[in-house]
Amino acid sequence: MSDQIEKLPLSVVIIALNEESNISRAVSSVNGWVSEVFVYDSGSTDNTKSIAENRGAKVVSGPWLGFGPTKKKAADLAANSWILSIDSDEEVSAELRSEIQKKFMTLDDRTAYQLPRKSFYLNRWVMHGGWYPDHQARLFNKKFSNWNAAEIHEKVEASSYQKLSSDLNHYVFKNIDHQVATNNRYSTLQAKEMAAKGKSFSWFHFFTKPAVKFFECYFLKLGFLDGWPGFVIAKSASYSVFLKWAKLYEIKKLGKNE
Repeated sequence: MSDQIEKLPLSVVIIALNEESNISRAVSSVNGWVSEVFVYDSGSTDNTKSIAENRGAKVVSGPWLGFGPTKKKAADLAANSWILSIDSDEEVSAELRSEIQKKFMTLDDRTAYQLPRKSFYLNRWVMHGGWYPDHQARLFNKKFSNWNAAEIHEKVEASSYQKLSSDLNHYVFKNIDHQVATNNRYSTLQAKEMAAKGKSFSWFHFFTKPAVKFFECYFLKLGFLDGWPGFVIAKSASYSVFLKWAKLYEIKKLGKNE
């Protein structure tokens, strides 16, 4: 009975698609101290749903609507007004759990709380290159704040924001191949978003922005302090920018938008 009393009136909301390698860690990090763990599954063909249910999560299936709309729909379906939104490849650290528990009763309904996100990649925690602290607004009251309608680069819109101090752990890529595939997929979405907003292709940006991105990540944001992973991250970020502009050219000049 005491465990039930200690559970916060908070819904942890997770969107998932074929995340059987991650979902157990995500759900386990929040199960037992919140009143609802809610997983919105957009068509998994692996064991994601059964694993989540076995860990105590409520699982609902629905269509993929883009990142912002899908996260908003999932939050709207959750039972509680207060939402903690995490991704399938994230986990709430013990320190973050403790901080939320201590501060929950004093949270401002109209404020969205930003969590410092720490990413694990290539066998180490990445602390530079623009990857940390990577504050993400994830804790909010859906009566006053919620996800916007952006299909990519989605964010929680609120009247004010405050930062918490404890980390949300992020197990970002399984390997370099996964990173390359993700960059390819995201650069396509970014190019389409730019085209939809009327952004024109620029040869100047096509040639300069990838180099600027590498310099920013590796030198200005001290990515070199993360050793070999820092170099891989900076080059990957540069390549992603190159792909975005190349794909915008493909859309604008060649008329291909599929």
